[in-house]
Amino acid sequence: MFRKILIANRGEIAARVIRTARRLGVGTVAVYSDADAGALHVEMADEAVHIGAAPPNQSYLIGDCIIAAARDTGAEAIHPGYGFLSENPDFVAAVEAAGLVFVGPSADAIRAMGLKDAAKALMERAGVPVVPGYHGADQEPGHLEVEAMAVGYPVLIKAVAGGGGKGMRRVDDPAGFFDALEGAKAEALGAFGNDAVLIEKYVEKPRHIEVQVFGDGTRAVHLFERDCSLQRRHQKVIEEAPAPGMTDAMRAAMGAAAVRAAEAIGYSGAGTVEFIVDSAQGLRPDGFYFMEMNTRLQVEHPVTEAITGLDLVEWQLRVASGEPMPLAQGDIPLTGHAIEVRLYAEDVPKGFLPATGRLTHLAFPAEARADSGVRAGDEIGPHYDPMIAKIVVHGPSRAGALRRMDRALADTQVAGCVTNHAFLRRLVRHAGFAAGEVDTGLIGRDLETLTAPPVPCSRTRALAALGALGLDGPAAPLDGFALWQPLDRQTRVLWSDEAVVARVTVLGAERFQVSLDDAAHLIERRGGACWIDGAKTPARIAREGPVLTVFFGNGYGFTVPDPLAVGGADRVGGNLIEAPMPGLLKAVFVTAGQAVAQGDRLAILEAMKMEHVLQAARDGVVAEVLAPEGGQVEAGAALIRLEDEP
Repeated sequence: MFRKILIANRGEIAARVIRTARRLGVGTVAVYSDADAGALHVEMADEAVHIGAAPPNQSYLIGDCIIAAARDTGAEAIHPGYGFLSENPDFVAAVEAAGLVFVGPSADAIRAMGLKDAAKALMERAGVPVVPGYHGADQEPGHLEVEAMAVGYPVLIKAVAGGGGKGMRRVDDPAGFFDALEGAKAEALGAFGNDAVLIEKYVEKPRHIEVQVFGDGTRAVHLFERDCSLQRRHQKVIEEAPAPGMTDAMRAAMGAAAVRAAEAIGYSGAGTVEFIVDSAQGLRPDGFYFMEMNTRLQVEHPVTEAITGLDLVEWQLRVASGEPMPLAQGDIPLTGHAIEVRLYAEDVPKGFLPATGRLTHLAFPAEARADSGVRAGDEIGPHYDPMIAKIVVHGPSRAGALRRMDRALADTQVAGCVTNHAFLRRLVRHAGFAAGEVDTGLIGRDLETLTAPPVPCSRTRALAALGALGLDGPAAPLDGFALWQPLDRQTRVLWSDEAVVARVTVLGAERFQVSLDDAAHLIERRGGACWIDGAKTPARIAREGPVLTVFFGNGYGFTVPDPLAVGGADRVGGNLIEAPMPGLLKAVFVTAGQAVAQGDRLAILEAMKMEHVLQAARDGVVAEVLAPEGGQVEAGAALIRLEDEP
């Protein structure tokens, strides 16, 4: 086993690797950018080395700096985590040339799976089923159109070097092919520096099921499957293991195909073979197709750990240090059911836009596994993925795991950033999902219901009124004291710009009557717990400045207005196009004096590894462009102004 390793990553995966290394007695070295000087993974590691500025291409993507940090600190191996340099074969070769061990597959194995077209051809030769389609070298648009016709619409255009849904377009008929091709190629070139695409048959009722594999360079085993079908923008939202409805025959067929794929490239370490499954007629051994292989540890690996009781990072370190594979295929257990959700800082009603901000309050239930790289007080900035945590539960059955996840989410408290917390709760409670009707289109079909912001009930609004008056904490000696009659106070809070007016009567040090327009509630504190109308509740309140959050199943944010504040000038109605988040103004498509129609593209803002198209909200004429193309802008920055409507 290694004496010391360096983790070439940040956030929750760096913290997760450090925990296993510490348990094994392995020393750890963290690397960090300017933005991460006070980060959790830096605090947890035995040593830490600064490697550059906040943007990844000035820090976490500079392989030479990371290798130098490993050599300077005496680390014997580099664990790449996932993302950044984890699937960069040139980095792997440089690590090995420096006399260090790369905790993962060889450069050749990564190259073999790096381009989707070459990987599919390799898998066909290895006897792994692939989706019908075209993945040849001829990229002439007319030829690609002919190939799409041969495959049969609908088809999927995919970047050969892609991932995360970038460079991907669905095309339902020939009329839309060339526009979709142009968009996919442009996006692929910007994201990966390679605009080559492949054409695949679009599976009408697809499920995304992947198999966890592990190899020692010669032979491989599988650790069963995970279902990752619940997605938005081709990004996974909920993962679970095993896959709902999986049969023994299909599990055996998929597992064997995944092992053939790993052994065909001499794979070493943890990896994932992803399959697209045609579930229109149920799960059948002949109804799955190779999609791609991720030559690294996956974000969702904790659900596999939960059902097997194994530590995949420990397996990685043991095999990379020269030890044999810990278990043979027949000795790997499968017990119960596990579910993982990804808690993100993102504005769901605004199309899942990534969000930024300081986490003023953060708490996870002890009954769930919460892999996180942030703490209360940390900043969610624009440079990295905005994931706050992965929350994982395990139960004896899928129904039991769903109940535990619902409870875990109800007990999760996060304030300071807008998040997808309420969206996740609705998804976990979705009747179709609970029934096992999982496919990649589920979220899209019920998007309006799933993304509607939760509305606070009268009990939640009553608690907000208490919090606004500072009556939610421990009682002071004279709380509730008044001559002749109970103390009676009126307060006002804002919920989504709507005023909530309440009258609070202090009946004693721990008892309050809160009257609203539509209800009245008796609120008591007993032994630190909150009781409403005689019923104990798990409700909690957190306040930071004027923002007050009531955690009562969901997190409800209220604003406590300053009674001395004076209203400012009215904003420019619908004339102003603002940046929804900090980012790079990558492109501006209009100039002053240009006429635009509602829905026209005005600009592209690049933030958190995603491109966001800013559109005209109405017909009009551009009065002025207020920010330069190629510049960094802050959230709320004015970018383009339209002329006043006549």
